[in-house]
Amino acid sequence: MSEENVFLLHAFASGVLITFIYDILRIWRRVAPHKGLLVSLEDLVFWLFCAFYIFQLMHQESNGSLRWFAVMGALAGMLLYKKTVSGLLVRYVSLALCWVRDLLCRVTGFCLRPVGRAGHAAGSALGRFWKKVRTHCKNRLKNYGRLLKIKLRKQ
Repeated sequence: MSEENVFLLHAFASGVLITFIYDILRIWRRVAPHKGLLVSLEDLVFWLFCAFYIFQLMHQESNGSLRWFAVMGALAGMLLYKKTVSGLLVRYVSLALCWVRDLLCRVTGFCLRPVGRAGHAAGSALGRFWKKVRTHCKNRLKNYGRLLKIKLRKQ
């Protein structure tokens, strides 16, 4: 009986850990906003990690057999963490990190301002160069996406 209690405790802690890791991902998305493919890749990596982690837990604790009390323990851990700590942690940690990010942007912008003013022609030429590079890369990615769609339709 005590082995099952320890297993239940491990499952509960695993639920808390998984939800905490997802909160770190949510904080990252608030501090460095991004969307589309990158968010999908982050979610894929997260769920693969969760699958391997839970599989490893089940393999070690119950010789690979699925125990429903362990699933319920993990869900209870997730729910308890989500209802108590999660909202406050995500809100305040992301606010603090966004404040630090904005402060660093202001400081670097202030420090780099004289460089932009020193050679106005050189600065604008550099700006035009990076704009061309950015546009070129964006167009290439669009073309690769179109080619991929065409190839997928043919199959």
